Amino acid sequence: MGTASSASQLDSDRGGKLDAIYSGIAAYYSAKAEKFGPTPLGVDWTCQATQEMRFVQLLKLCDFTSAFSLNDLGCGYGALVSYLDRRHPDPPIDYLGIDVSANMVRQAKQLWGGRPAVAFVHGHIIPRTADYALASGIFNVELDQPREEWEKFIRESLDNLYETSLRGFAVNFMKRLAGTSGRKGLYYAEPADWAHYCANRFGAATEVREDYGMRESTLIVRIFGQKAKSSSK
Repeated sequence: MGTASSASQLDSDRGGKLDAIYSGIAAYYSAKAEKFGPTPLGVDWTCQATQEMRFVQLLKLCDFTSAFSLNDLGCGYGALVSYLDRRHPDPPIDYLGIDVSANMVRQAKQLWGGRPAVAFVHGHIIPRTADYALASGIFNVELDQPREEWEKFIRESLDNLYETSLRGFAVNFMKRLAGTSGRKGLYYAEPADWAHYCANRFGAATEVREDYGMRESTLIVRIFGQKAKSSSK
């Protein structure tokens, strides 16, 4: 009984710490959305050009020769929908955006509500399985969270992306410039560490892209085997 009680308490403590992280993220981005509206600044990016460069890198995951479904974790106001319309009008894409900020989801629905094959939900867990998933910038702003807890959040998010993706997922991380300490409140990663985590945990093929002139990296995780086969049925 004592062991079971201790394990239950540990799970509760972990859940409580993660809940605090999600609440902090929601508050941070809801404030940005309130101040700047549905713009790159509203999701804490400096401009549309760099926001869309991230989309270019993340979407290298996807095969655009046939229709697919896509989950967008941390979708903000749905900027990826506009980018896909302009740059990839074909093939048809079944899109779902998920965001922990209710303000963001409300703005996204106002912009894209009523569009066929486009939907948005409020939350931090992906509620469906799709061919692919993307997450742009969701690991960057750790605020005052302890590093250990923030990395638990990253691991949980990567696990959720894997569990709900049939063919693969892509995420990005900030890189610290050599010889600098970086900005307080931001999370800087060694991309090889997270690539190693995904390769070992998921048995997936990983690719790190750093050749696009920004102080960050993109991690592409491709899934093979039975999960990938089921997406083609």
